[in-house]
Amino acid sequence: MTEPAPALAEPPADALLGRLRARLGTRHVLTEDEDVAPHLREARGLYRGRALAVLRPADTAEVAFAVRACAEARVPVVAQGGNTGLVGGGVPHGGVVLSLARLSRIRDVDPVNATMTVEAGAILADVQAAAEAAGMLFPLSLAAEGSCRIGGNLATNAGGTAVLAYGNARDLVLGLEVVLADGRVWNGLKALRKNNAGYDLKHLFVGSEGTLGIITAAVLKLFPRPASRAVGFVGLASPRAALSLFERLRRAAGPDLTAFEVMPRFGLAIVLRHVPGAQRPLADEHDTYALVEFASPRPEADMAAELEAALAAALEEGLAEDATIGTSEARNAALWRLRESLPEAQTREGGSIKHDVSVPLSKLPEFLDRAVAACCAAMPGLRPCPFGHFGDGNIHFNLSQPEGMDKAAFLAEWTRFNRIVHDVVRDLDGSIAAEHGVGLIKRDELQHYGDPVGLDLMRRLKGALDPHDILNPGKVVALSDDPPPALP
Repeated sequence: MTEPAPALAEPPADALLGRLRARLGTRHVLTEDEDVAPHLREARGLYRGRALAVLRPADTAEVAFAVRACAEARVPVVAQGGNTGLVGGGVPHGGVVLSLARLSRIRDVDPVNATMTVEAGAILADVQAAAEAAGMLFPLSLAAEGSCRIGGNLATNAGGTAVLAYGNARDLVLGLEVVLADGRVWNGLKALRKNNAGYDLKHLFVGSEGTLGIITAAVLKLFPRPASRAVGFVGLASPRAALSLFERLRRAAGPDLTAFEVMPRFGLAIVLRHVPGAQRPLADEHDTYALVEFASPRPEADMAAELEAALAAALEEGLAEDATIGTSEARNAALWRLRESLPEAQTREGGSIKHDVSVPLSKLPEFLDRAVAACCAAMPGLRPCPFGHFGDGNIHFNLSQPEGMDKAAFLAEWTRFNRIVHDVVRDLDGSIAAEHGVGLIKRDELQHYGDPVGLDLMRRLKGALDPHDILNPGKVVALSDDPPPALP
């Protein structure tokens, strides 16, 4: 009697995908090229990765199952929210992409406790709208708020335009629910402002870029909605004048100074050149511009009058050269649009080498003077465009290519300019990663500039929480020598 031929062993990847399909459903385990492709490239197009599949779990239990299955198969998992990151942190280097888009519920809003509990896939604008519907404010605000998701905001410790008044994402979270590398779920969804029962574990995961655990839900802080708001646009002689103006306005308004954004003459010029409907806010050109916002929850407050008085005093003292104040919400929005449209306008000027850095506020003018001079000396015709959240020490130190230069040739100089800019940041005791994170693009820079003891602690944490390097491997700190995906 002839023995039957032994059954062929199912390839490991096929076995894993079959197990995932059985739990998540076939339509939520994507393997077709056209379905996977949007998840392989980050927002700036600097990196393109590869992935076996894209998983779309419906809830925390399915996230936990997927992570556990992948961990048992030793297949890496890269969590993605809106895929709007700017440092390559969400680009997969093999393994699977775990999309949190279906975990989008607002679980609870508690106006009395001033908290809301949301799932990680909730779009930031929807979180803001849910808070507003309850008569409250969730203040995190950034350009991608219509598509970025709160889990990614927390995983990257996003900053945005309201840090001056409300802090980074880290300051806006009270509790987390997190799936660990072995598939266990840590339930830390406490809506408490005082809780000293052991280590504050949530801060391990906020800002970890999905390398220590996958955030699936969060308890967020809410605040009273502003009852009065005013926006001004100011022309200044220099960044040093901007710092002096900031000091005066902070003394005058205290916590009512909610934003102080700065942009250079070149920045405003390209916005006016490329952004439809943008209008020059002041009659003359100035070296530096500041966008200022006052806001208060007090119904009796008149922020427009207070801002007008403060700017009038600054003009009289020579701290400012010219200023205008929005006379309506539409005008306020138009002034804000001048600042928020700058990154888009810069893309129309060719290649842009970008640095997201911070230094102590008192050292910002020195940083700008030194970094601009060093970069311009390194490449004649370079067009620096430093802008951003001046009031909290964060500058997006972007460099536009010289006119007529080949874009690819310019972008090939990124590493050289990293060294120039980041050396100045180090000299001034700053950070090479202010609000966008480390991801891939700054991983090696962190190794170069980071404190050796701090880097060792990071590796020990990664090794303890993710010993098999399953979660977003190769990002922030690497446990192996595998190279990251190359620039396309």
